[in-house]
Amino acid sequence: MVTVDPVALEVARNRLSAIADEMGVVLRRTAYSPNIKERADCSAAVFMPDGEMLAQAEHIPVHLGSMPASVRAVLEVVGGAVEPGVQYAVNDPYAGGTHLNDLTLVRGVFIAGQLAGFVANRAHHADVGGEAPGSMPAHATTLQQEGHVVAPQAAVRDGEWLPEFLDPFLEATRTPQERLGDLSAQLGANEAGAMRLEETGSGSLADHLTVAAALLDYGERRMAAALAALPDGTFEFTDFMEWGPADVPIAVSVTIDGSRLQADFAGSAPQVAGNINAVEAVTRSCLYYAVRVAADPTVPANGGSYRPISLTVPEASIVNAAAPAAVAAGNVETSQRIADVVLGALSQAAPDRVPAASQGTMNNVLIGNDRFAYYETIAGGQGGRPGRAGQSGIQTGMTNTKNTPIESLEAHYPFSVLRYGLRTGSGGRGQHPGGDGIEREIEFHEAATVSLMGERRRHGPWGLNGGEAGAVGEDWLIRRDGTTERLVGKVTFEVDPGDRLLVRTPGGGGWGKPSLYPEPPRRWLRPCESRPAMGCRSWPVAPAPDYRVGPSPPSRG
Repeated sequence: MVTVDPVALEVARNRLSAIADEMGVVLRRTAYSPNIKERADCSAAVFMPDGEMLAQAEHIPVHLGSMPASVRAVLEVVGGAVEPGVQYAVNDPYAGGTHLNDLTLVRGVFIAGQLAGFVANRAHHADVGGEAPGSMPAHATTLQQEGHVVAPQAAVRDGEWLPEFLDPFLEATRTPQERLGDLSAQLGANEAGAMRLEETGSGSLADHLTVAAALLDYGERRMAAALAALPDGTFEFTDFMEWGPADVPIAVSVTIDGSRLQADFAGSAPQVAGNINAVEAVTRSCLYYAVRVAADPTVPANGGSYRPISLTVPEASIVNAAAPAAVAAGNVETSQRIADVVLGALSQAAPDRVPAASQGTMNNVLIGNDRFAYYETIAGGQGGRPGRAGQSGIQTGMTNTKNTPIESLEAHYPFSVLRYGLRTGSGGRGQHPGGDGIEREIEFHEAATVSLMGERRRHGPWGLNGGEAGAVGEDWLIRRDGTTERLVGKVTFEVDPGDRLLVRTPGGGGWGKPSLYPEPPRRWLRPCESRPAMGCRSWPVAPAPDYRVGPSPPSRG
């Protein structure tokens, strides 16, 4: 156990976190695509020479918990031959990635000629050459259908892209210029992080590594203490993914024994012939996130804090897919359910800390053709929390992205936003009600292919302690001739100019019995009143129907 002065330790912790945060700022400000510069679908972190995560920014949980696997994958390929001035790329879910859209760049940092650690960032590329624009085709059963696979390899040497990486990547995508712009932003972000880390260790590499080791030990002690404060025991929970007409179980058994926690996903379904399979790195990310929520969210988010946590996952399962299974939705949808089941189990050990289920989906919308590719995840309701109502219209769980502003969306893509506001009344009732979901309606101006990846379309987010479930999500296709169709949660289809898509996202579950604590009356808001800074259009809005009693017909009113 390394001992360092507490003040020096705190200064170092904040300095390293600031490096990761600055990397994220550089990436977002220099990116080309709205998906990164507006939605902030990217993450950055700093690592030890052996690949253990040293610091991260407050970016996207599913990225950050799995990014150490990308660094380890690079180390496995290059061994001890990490080259100065080289950046390595990987997106292969079975070799350190999560799904193909998330490309990670890893750069070694050298001080006095010795490897001092790594900086890495991950960004979601809106298209990587899958069979449908956006590279999340609903029909995919194998990884190759989802796009171009990048095994761990050198991608940049001395600031120049290596053609053996760049050329196949750009040839595969429908939007090569946009991809090149985002790749360049990733390169610059790592260069900025490397420069800052070199400054941090400029005094002495040995001193830097000593303080870094102490930070990891501190994270381990904090997590161990937080787990020791929870009751010992085994806590179980099961929830389901919606796949076609079937409900696919994800089950967990969480055992707390003193200052250690073991999560076992035995009983989860085998992997399916579809894209909702998650690789082990994604499941690990979800476990780390949920444990921090229930144990102590102030524990430093570094590799040391994860040392007391162990994971067991069945082979070739929905939580530990085997190649070449498709995994695009495993990263964005199954991750939400994995976090839900761990939180459900931990709610039994920490009932005063764990909220009811949040929307449990990212409501992925992908639109494109040979000219453009658009990707968005739409926010929803947060679960009611012990002591507080859930927030409305917010990203929850394993994602932490922003909204694409309407002005940016309409400037970049051939469609218009007709409706954007809160789905009032969709949160589950309770002593502390769940937050409301969102309604977004867009009209297409040219022919395109649309893919939807959503969950909680049959089973609403569960309540806790007697709270009611939130409303299920709904997706509607409204053709230009006026015909309407309620869509299934995962589907790829074609649209024509004048067609419209309406997405209604789930509300969060309620916490506590609603009958004992009546809800205050709600004021019905026009969407522009509820989000005055969004620049959306106004239209008359009547009180919303009760979304808990089934679908209501699409309407602009």
